Amino acid sequence: MTALCKNLHFARVDLDRKSRKGFPEVIYCQNKTIQQIKKIAKAIVKAGGPLLLTRLEQKSFQSLKRSFPKIKYSPLAKIAFLSTEDLPSKKGEVLVITAGTSDIPVAEEAVVTLKLMGNRVKFLYDVGVAGVHRLLDEKKILNEASVIIVIAGMEGALASVVSGLVACPVIAVPTSCGYGSNFQGLSALLTMLNSCSPGVAVVNIDNGFGAGYFASLINR
Repeated sequence: MTALCKNLHFARVDLDRKSRKGFPEVIYCQNKTIQQIKKIAKAIVKAGGPLLLTRLEQKSFQSLKRSFPKIKYSPLAKIAFLSTEDLPSKKGEVLVITAGTSDIPVAEEAVVTLKLMGNRVKFLYDVGVAGVHRLLDEKKILNEASVIIVIAGMEGALASVVSGLVACPVIAVPTSCGYGSNFQGLSALLTMLNSCSPGVAVVNIDNGFGAGYFASLINR
């Protein structure tokens, strides 16, 4: 019987997650040492990969690349990834929308996650409610999506607007973009949680990875 976890003493790597969720354990790198990251990554790759690392700094990636020469990195999303196999493409298409250009780093975290998990992805950037006609001009793309991720800071109203226009589920991601009364994303989070449009699920502030993962499970 294959072990369900690898005990590294500082971490217990969940080797069964791929069979449960369709994707291996993902490494959250913040506050981990590069040695810890490497050991966890090696355990995941040995079990069959693929490999996804979030909140990874550029200098840590350079060190990691010496152990995994084929690993790739998105500096905008601060996410590294290594595909060890061709994952089957999901049937539906996931659309990633941002209210503004400042929200793109969070969106890119979602996009990289979605693509590595075998999803077809399209995106619409900078279509927030300050110029809502920019969104309304893209009704065809909106209606073709199986799942939509809406990423917005400031007051976070875009998720409700999108949900009111489409039939598919909407995953809302509040971002920490905004002036002082935005409270580092809290105002957008509360707006999204209080959406009057049914069919909106909300993840935590700046959690593009969580939105991408959830959308992939819906699209599976």
